[in-house]
Amino acid sequence: MLPYVFGVDIGGTAIKLGAFRTDGTLLEKWQIPTRTEDGGKNVLPDALDALRGWMARNQIGWEQVEGVGMGVPGPVKIDGTVSGCINLNWGELHLPAILHELEPAISKFRVTNDVNAATVGELWKGAASDNLSAVMVTLGTGIGCGIVADGRVMSGSEGAAGEIGHFCVDREATVPCKCGKYGCLEQYCSATGLLRCAKLALFQQASRPSSLREKKRLSAKDVCDAAREGDALALELLDELGEKLGWALTAMASTVNPEVFIIGGGLSKAGDILLQPIERSFQKYAFHAFQDTAFVLAELGNDAGIYGCAKMVLD
Repeated sequence: MLPYVFGVDIGGTAIKLGAFRTDGTLLEKWQIPTRTEDGGKNVLPDALDALRGWMARNQIGWEQVEGVGMGVPGPVKIDGTVSGCINLNWGELHLPAILHELEPAISKFRVTNDVNAATVGELWKGAASDNLSAVMVTLGTGIGCGIVADGRVMSGSEGAAGEIGHFCVDREATVPCKCGKYGCLEQYCSATGLLRCAKLALFQQASRPSSLREKKRLSAKDVCDAAREGDALALELLDELGEKLGWALTAMASTVNPEVFIIGGGLSKAGDILLQPIERSFQKYAFHAFQDTAFVLAELGNDAGIYGCAKMVLD
């Protein structure tokens, strides 16, 4: 195996890059802005230029690089076709062909959805490193989900496996999700969803005391902090989040039966005050065969994607 490998995690605002030895040692990580104008045509050339710059500074040629792994914020089919990335202004693109045209010297290229890449990273060097299968759920502006079963990423026929953010958890909902459907998990359990539910509860329970009323610009972090300090309303909000997410994850467990669930994303920084109600709900609804599935908090943070992208090449 050649001595070096690159991981490239493309986001809507920044491209994160990592240079690794093939034994898993991270040599350097850095990021550049994502230029999404003009249909995102600059994204891949910019990423390659950033890699070439690092190689030139370190006097390394492509003949010493095992390959490049890439994560993108959208569905990716098994053949590397991206079915569209809204945040990058991309339509359908076959990334392996484009990368080969831009840089024929790359010997191996792998691409997957960014949350899948993060899941691989956490299994390799993070919170789930003793396991071969995991479901990772990222709770941020929306909800992302990556699935690795028996060491292999599960992408689905259209690259959309794991879209649990749009799993319906409230059939009586009347407020539409941004996807156009109703009662989606994302509306309740993402950071955005938790904030929406908090504002609604404060309005509907106007006479109920809560430290949340003192916040001029309420955030999901405020809700978690208040719950940690014992605020009754905030604790109820996290219980409701845990109830819905834990229930949804029983469906994932009955389908995939992972060794571990990894909870990541910005909201996961709340720690056990968030994790405990999710796990409690899961155990309440779960079939006995997978009732004891482990839950862990992600450890690699924003680096999970570059680790996972590198690991895909090595596999």
